[in-house]
Amino acid sequence: MLKSEVTATSRHYVDRLFDPDPQKVLQGVIDMKNAVIGNNKQKANLIVLGAVPRLLYLLQQSSSSLELRTECAVVLGSLAMGTENNIKSLVDCHIIPALLQGLLCPELIFIEVCLRCLRTVFISPVTPVQLLYTDPTVIPHLMSLLSRSQRTQEYITQIFSHCCKTPEHQTVLFNHGAIQNIAPLLISPSYKVRMQALKCFSVLAYENTQVSMTLVNVLVDGELLSQVFVRMMQRDQPIEMQLTAAKCLTYMCRAGAIRTDDSCVVLKTLPCLVRMCSKEHLLEERVEGAETLAYLMEPDVELQRIASTTDHLVAMLADYFKYPSSVSAITDIKRLDHDLKHAHELRQAAFKLYASLGSNDEDIRKKITETENMMDRIVSGLSESSIKVRLAAVRCLHSLSRSVQQLRTSFHDHAVWRPLMKLLQNAPDEVLVMASSTLCNLLLEFSPSKEPILESGVIELLCSLTQSDSPALRVNGIWALMNMAFQAEQKVKVEIVRSLGTEQLFRLLSDPDSNVLMKTLGLLRNLLSTRPHIDQIMSSHGKQIMQAVTLILEAEHSIEVKEQTLCILANIADGNTAKELIMTNDDMLQKIKYYMGHSNVKLQLAATFCISNLIWNEEDGSQERQDKLREMGFVDILHKLTQASDPNLCDRWARKEANHKTHGILIRCILIYILTT
Repeated sequence: MLKSEVTATSRHYVDRLFDPDPQKVLQGVIDMKNAVIGNNKQKANLIVLGAVPRLLYLLQQSSSSLELRTECAVVLGSLAMGTENNIKSLVDCHIIPALLQGLLCPELIFIEVCLRCLRTVFISPVTPVQLLYTDPTVIPHLMSLLSRSQRTQEYITQIFSHCCKTPEHQTVLFNHGAIQNIAPLLISPSYKVRMQALKCFSVLAYENTQVSMTLVNVLVDGELLSQVFVRMMQRDQPIEMQLTAAKCLTYMCRAGAIRTDDSCVVLKTLPCLVRMCSKEHLLEERVEGAETLAYLMEPDVELQRIASTTDHLVAMLADYFKYPSSVSAITDIKRLDHDLKHAHELRQAAFKLYASLGSNDEDIRKKITETENMMDRIVSGLSESSIKVRLAAVRCLHSLSRSVQQLRTSFHDHAVWRPLMKLLQNAPDEVLVMASSTLCNLLLEFSPSKEPILESGVIELLCSLTQSDSPALRVNGIWALMNMAFQAEQKVKVEIVRSLGTEQLFRLLSDPDSNVLMKTLGLLRNLLSTRPHIDQIMSSHGKQIMQAVTLILEAEHSIEVKEQTLCILANIADGNTAKELIMTNDDMLQKIKYYMGHSNVKLQLAATFCISNLIWNEEDGSQERQDKLREMGFVDILHKLTQASDPNLCDRWARKEANHKTHGILIRCILIYILTT
């Protein structure tokens, strides 16, 4: 603001703060208090003229009277009620340490006005919450002030709930006795205190097992805390209280402190949250209800099934896309304007809840896709201007893409791959991860979308994802290529190898992320399938592939990684010419022999399968290969496998593998033994 705009009146108020007469200073502060109430322009003028440093000086002077210091804190609190720029100016003038210092005063009235001002400053989004934790003596002192009055209880719990943003903040509050000190406030005669205490518990319990496990055993006036929360969810309680209590129980449940089949979850929390989704509630209540419900049931299929049949929830959510309608019952113009600006939040919440509902159960997915215009809404959501809506829409699509039936019907009918591909061209990592994960499902062999996606030039895009710094994107890029290579034509496989490049392929084989490594091995296994393809790829890249296989088998890797690597070796052994790369490599043969004698059944079977493919009688050169393997002592290993000390070896292997193929492999193993002896 230009100084020329600052009024003479404002300057007069500031000048009076410097009067040598303390009484006149007090009167000046009182007059300033009356002048700034509800007047943002006057507040801004006074801040520009330097009123804040002077008010803070007077507030901190021990020579100032209690009344003057109190009035200074009131004016500062009023200035803080203005714009975000006002808050920034106050914070820059170090208002927070000054007010925290003021809390050491023994006078309750002064403590309360300091806390009220601190509350106003801290609830602003522009205030760095870390300022509450800078001095380690502040939190314990605030805990000690909780017992002073209902006002101190309300302000302090509100400060805590707004400043608890990280696991570290949760730990600090927990370690300083937040639970023991705040729990009794849940039965305070003051609604405001009860409400702020409840909000405190919701932020403390969020994704925090330690807090949640402690809360579940807390008694408030002889009653378990979870039952106090259940009472707060009753229909006769204010909506804000019902919702926040439901959030507390949701977070405790997700943290493992309450079972998902507990009656307080199934019969109380879930129905309460479904109730919040109905159109009789305000927009923000419907948003919070839907998002909390999505979070509650995300990992639990039974809760998803219960929710899907409660109060016609799937159909109810369709209303989230029609709000506010042209025939809306909203008569308050301000409310209508607010809701028009925030209607995208409803769509975001609906997509999130649909994603959670449909993440496991086929019948629920069918119900969702059959909801009016649902697939069209998802397609529209993928191109909305709001990044949050786009993310929620792609999450919903990903959830539905787990269904074979939907991939074959709804996804194909609505060509969802087109907007999905567009989304992948230019999006933040968070959206890219979910979109590429969905694409992995659309590239499965039975998906009708696979062919048009292939024709759209997706290979280059997926190869670029494998070079991302994000492990999740590397996994999805290589996973999609793996799905694409499954039973693919040779030209597709050649294009994958060409676009990815052998250097990048082998870089991925040494990726520190085990998921990336597993999916790269899966890609290699799919590329090396069917004999002509195996021989063609091994003739071009055999040396590098054999080196990579050697490195993996020699290194410290999980059983799963080594099994997958041996399966790749078995595929190579199935080639007509490729198998010679194994037969001429004595070191590799010794490794196969070692794994045939391994204590792990999966590795034994995979290694045995390699030998089976190398020496099968129907193939050219089988006799020479058998002779070499006999010389290397493979017959002894086969003999041990077929004549194990445990006569029930076959049964034991079958039991461990729990799959009918095991018997076939074992029979083959015995046949090999007969052939080679």
